[in-house]
Amino acid sequence: MDVLYSILKFFHVMSFVFMSIPLFNLIVVNERALLGPSFNYHADRYMENIIKHGAYRCFVFQSAALMTGVLLLIFGPLGIKALWTNWIILVKTVLLFGLMGLLSYVHFFVQPKIEAILASLRPDSPAPEAPINELKPYRAKRKKLATFCLFLVVTTIILGLQVYDTFNPFLNICLITLAGIFALRANKTLIRFGWF
Repeated sequence: MDVLYSILKFFHVMSFVFMSIPLFNLIVVNERALLGPSFNYHADRYMENIIKHGAYRCFVFQSAALMTGVLLLIFGPLGIKALWTNWIILVKTVLLFGLMGLLSYVHFFVQPKIEAILASLRPDSPAPEAPINELKPYRAKRKKLATFCLFLVVTTIILGLQVYDTFNPFLNICLITLAGIFALRANKTLIRFGWF
């Protein structure tokens, strides 16, 4: 049973680590900005493919985090009752469902609008100004949501470290504040050197 619990714990933690897709999407978007504001069909199509297909991966990692989390409770020392008796696990669960909801919103409502606009454009002809201007608000909304998702992922990881032994409340406030600052920084810059 200890081996099963250890394997579940490994896949649970790795699922959250791999949910860092919002960070890498922000990096891709900020790298694209280096090409300038004008529409470049091939670069924009490539970027949109990366973002669109990243959602599928993220759905798998979110589902894996949920399933392994429930199995960890069932087979672990805390039991399934920890879902409503341990505030850390409860908050982590709520944050995970929030992340699933945000990803679903972006994938099923925002991304299809972007894809519909791109479908009207052709690689061999100049892009008309009207569709390009229509793209901007959807991309801006998606970028804001990716920033918020990144913040939620890092916050969930911070809380995940505290399932058995909670941090000092002041340390939690500092770490969650740093998570917010990092998410905003990832939104605005290329973060070429990781944390710096």
